[in-house]
Amino acid sequence: MRMILGGDLPVNRLGFGALRLTDGWTGAPRGGRDHAVAVLRRAVELGVTFIDTADSYGLGASEELIAEALHPYPDGLVVATKAGQSRPGPALWQPLGRPEYLKQQAELSLRRLRVERLDLFQLHRVDPLVPLADQVGALKELQDEGKVRHIGLSEVDADQLAAARAVAGVASVQNLYHLTDRRHEAVLERCAAHGIAFIPWLPVASGRHARPGGVLAEVAAELGASPAQVSLAWILHRAPVTLPIPGTGSLEHLAENVAAAGLTLTGDQVKRLDDVQPA
Repeated sequence: MRMILGGDLPVNRLGFGALRLTDGWTGAPRGGRDHAVAVLRRAVELGVTFIDTADSYGLGASEELIAEALHPYPDGLVVATKAGQSRPGPALWQPLGRPEYLKQQAELSLRRLRVERLDLFQLHRVDPLVPLADQVGALKELQDEGKVRHIGLSEVDADQLAAARAVAGVASVQNLYHLTDRRHEAVLERCAAHGIAFIPWLPVASGRHARPGGVLAEVAAELGASPAQVSLAWILHRAPVTLPIPGTGSLEHLAENVAAAGLTLTGDQVKRLDDVQPA
């Protein structure tokens, strides 16, 4: 399954989220540096062409690890990053969307990823203390300077998406979304209508529907697959603009996730999954 991100970047529609590769606060690679590097390289070997990270993942360590493992980047690999979510403490996340901060973080991401232009630079969170137009405007200025190829958003509603599009072209929206949490269905519909990539983070269903005996388990048994794979296959089926980014530090789970792109759901299976009531 392929899609064209931003109108000019072909990517396979099952990506990789790098959040779990490092400890969120210290930046230490989980499982050790060699293991984390091996996971990244194996992802590319398995056909992943879209890797998502952020400046706040391990306080920049995630970006540095991606560069260590994959630079010089193979042709066709798109590395996306984000800024606008600061880490004032180990368990704290704070939106920070001042234009000067976003520009500073873009410069640091360019350095850590060892690139001259960021393929996709996403506003990690909307800062309620800063006008949205100013936050998106900062990304637009970076784009005009040639430092950013495409602009993305994260955790926005449909009205915020519309307001951002009045300032700059938006190539992607990254929101929480999976079978049992569809609060952003309206945003997905808006993205599908305008050809904007919709990137579900935490795309594997959780809660009671993911437990043994539920619809996910039933469909998984019918397909000889895992419930996690069915969760991902359902998202891929949901709309041609979906680009889920399951993350893992396990080589085994990585292979399992990527294989989900090859699952074919029947019409009946899709209907049964669609009928699951979100938590």
